[in-house]
Amino acid sequence: MPVLCTHHVQLRLWWRRLGRRSATFALALLAVALVLTLSRYAAGPAPSPPPSSSYGHRLPALVDITLVYGAIDKGAVCLDGTPPAYHFLPGFGDGSHNWLLHLEGGSWCRNFESCARRKKTNLGSSAHMDTRAEFVGILSDDQSQNPDFYNWNKVKIRYCDGASFSGNVQEEVKNDTGFFFRGQRIWEAVMAELLSKGLARAKQAFLTGCSAGGLSTYIHCDDFRALLPNTPTVKCLADGGFFLDVEDISGRRYMRGFYNDVARLQDVRKIFPHCSSDMEPGQCFFPQEVAKSITTPMFILNPAYDVWQDGY
Repeated sequence: MPVLCTHHVQLRLWWRRLGRRSATFALALLAVALVLTLSRYAAGPAPSPPPSSSYGHRLPALVDITLVYGAIDKGAVCLDGTPPAYHFLPGFGDGSHNWLLHLEGGSWCRNFESCARRKKTNLGSSAHMDTRAEFVGILSDDQSQNPDFYNWNKVKIRYCDGASFSGNVQEEVKNDTGFFFRGQRIWEAVMAELLSKGLARAKQAFLTGCSAGGLSTYIHCDDFRALLPNTPTVKCLADGGFFLDVEDISGRRYMRGFYNDVARLQDVRKIFPHCSSDMEPGQCFFPQEVAKSITTPMFILNPAYDVWQDGY
């Protein structure tokens, strides 16, 4: 996936000060982030950070995979019908009542051919996922590398539906072989299990995602807030997921065509209340549309240069 996801971004000031601001303000932050990134390119490479006592020595935590209990009975399955999965690293100390959830990215599948290839990989089947995952960046438990969230409960939610946790086709789709488009059910099943494991009692909760997982964060940010009515602080961070509905350098709207295919294949239009009848289904999938209705505090982070925005 050719999207730069900056998991090492320092979020302390934002986390403490942002509070409940509107999605409009978050969009303004996106513009500022792009300008700052361009300025860094113009100024040359940044100096290397001073070494810490553990830098280069501390190995990342390896966290075992957990298959979602009872997911198959609920129809919450990956493209190939296997149960969805996540990796859970319990928190400790004063972070034991705080939760950070990270939605994995990995593009999308737009037709039966690409979905058939995908379901033979970790992005379409839990049978092909590694049994352990390295927790690095914003998931790290190393205080020197992740000072704000190192001791929180942290969850990496695996991505295996091909449509940013948003599809919900009732029946198995047959085309030579079978497909399940059940991303929305996967989201609901994972959340139900995590709520029972302590998420429901969280004092602070943070939903993040990268690339296609960043788009998932836009889609589910307010859903996440609604699941936690007794949690004082709930916020979201979409990292590298603000894909633009604009003409690319070839004069085409490549991303709209791509999203049209995904939206039609997995029938995602029905989950978007903002999607009017005069909009193409792929338009409903763009963050610039989804973000208009988000009321939960949202931070938007995107690289200035991204082949998904510039190329094709």
